[in-house]
Amino acid sequence: MSLRLATFNVENLMRRFDFSGFRNQLNEDRSLALFEIKDEAEYRQLEKARAIAHTDDTRQMSALAIAEARADIICLQEVDDIEALKAFEYGYLFKMIGEGYRQKYTTAGNDSRGIDVAVMMRTETAHGQPIEFVRMTSHASVTFDEFGLHTPELTQVGIEPFERIFRRDCLEIDVTVGGVPLTIYTLHLKSMGGPRNNLPGREASMPLRQAEAKATRRIIEERFGREHAKNKRWVICGDMNDYRERVLITGNAHAGFEFEPVKEHQSALDVLLADGFCENVVERRPELDRWTLYHTRGPRERHLCQLDYILLSPALAQANSGAMPDIIRRGQPYRTPFPPGQEVERYPRTGWDRPKASDHCPVAITLDIV
Repeated sequence: MSLRLATFNVENLMRRFDFSGFRNQLNEDRSLALFEIKDEAEYRQLEKARAIAHTDDTRQMSALAIAEARADIICLQEVDDIEALKAFEYGYLFKMIGEGYRQKYTTAGNDSRGIDVAVMMRTETAHGQPIEFVRMTSHASVTFDEFGLHTPELTQVGIEPFERIFRRDCLEIDVTVGGVPLTIYTLHLKSMGGPRNNLPGREASMPLRQAEAKATRRIIEERFGREHAKNKRWVICGDMNDYRERVLITGNAHAGFEFEPVKEHQSALDVLLADGFCENVVERRPELDRWTLYHTRGPRERHLCQLDYILLSPALAQANSGAMPDIIRRGQPYRTPFPPGQEVERYPRTGWDRPKASDHCPVAITLDIV
């Protein structure tokens, strides 16, 4: 019996307008920056019009990417709330795939912008096996003190012991697939952010992601028992906002791009992947073909990297040793350089930078659940 599982950061699936750009130039959309706006009331009107105009194309492409993933269960990141998820599923996904993701789950996490993790599920797999929800557990309230995970490095970046560990949540959902139990953990770890404390953003935020990864591992080990966790059916899905390797990009469209894979000496993922605790199935793909996001701060800083993960327990990985994950890249904007042989036909109306399905690519895999 097989299950198609996917993860996707849908990039700001919001049902609220953000007017903070009127006072904070860093939050102002670049299209509005072209115009002279006389006051906040006019800014609010223009921001509403801009957001609505951009959203329709974006969400059509997001839905196309989800439809292409063909998942029975899909874990999502950057979802505003359950109402946003319902509106998106009914207004966009339903028009493409018909009756689909009837079961939807999310909780209010800790993100200051209100973006949460969520899970959508069909009532049965593509092969007719029933998917039944058993329970949902939020771990958003866990603190550093509670898990003994506070460190001097966290103090240096202003994190206190009484604060909550997860920037969003570690959402634990138990299901049965054809009567067989499976536990899914959905994550969206701390973003890298910009430079601070004289450190690059990734390095400065690393202690927090490491703590989130340690907390996730502890939750799983306490749930199943440290000695038995590797023998159970569980999977971690989500945007980890970190990578163990990158593909550096040099050159340009005129002269041609060059792609160089490089390994990182440290990653928050190391916590979860150490001693075979779980497997990153995307690493089954060729080295240049594992990326799920294109990062750029201009021609001098460009790379492709994997931020989106499906991590299988050893038991699931062994039972699916031949399963190869898919990365859906047709929703990427045209500015994204593709290594040779990876080019894809983009979705209709895709732009140079936007509209796009998301800045992330969905990752999907078909698993035997036995």
